Amino acid sequence: MQDKTVLYHFPSHSEPDGWAIVDDDVMGGKSDGVIGSNDDGYGVFQGSISLANNGGFSSVRLAVPDVDAGNYSHVVIRLKGDGKPYQFRIKRSRQEPHSYVYAFNTTGKWEEIRIPYNQLTPAFRGRTLDLPEYKGGSIAEIGFLFGNKKEESFKLLLESISLE
Repeated sequence: MQDKTVLYHFPSHSEPDGWAIVDDDVMGGKSDGVIGSNDDGYGVFQGSISLANNGGFSSVRLAVPDVDAGNYSHVVIRLKGDGKPYQFRIKRSRQEPHSYVYAFNTTGKWEEIRIPYNQLTPAFRGRTLDLPEYKGGSIAEIGFLFGNKKEESFKLLLESISLE
């Protein structure tokens, strides 16, 4: 096994290159998320959730060059949340409709979230699918999603996302 592969390190970028916001407005919702960086260079995914028009989520995604994750067993994320729950998401291929999802809570302090591959579960539009769990292999896209079925603001600071 290899030691570590960094998928993205925010302080090494002046702006978070390649990240794209996908909000519930794709289904008529009114939530509003943005991705940027703060003065320290950390990625900042923030916004507000609206439940209008059956909305309720905001997400941010990054297409990564095809990465072979088979030599690793965990995704490791260094972040600082706002005490609210988030989801980390992986897509093996941009052609597959589903993602592999891991829900986690944040503490409001800088922390390292370690996600074993066997805890990433397949899901599509909020429903868990009857498919095998993620076992490594290809990664084509990574991302985060916020949506608690509440109208509220959110803020997630991101330092790095790695495979170990």
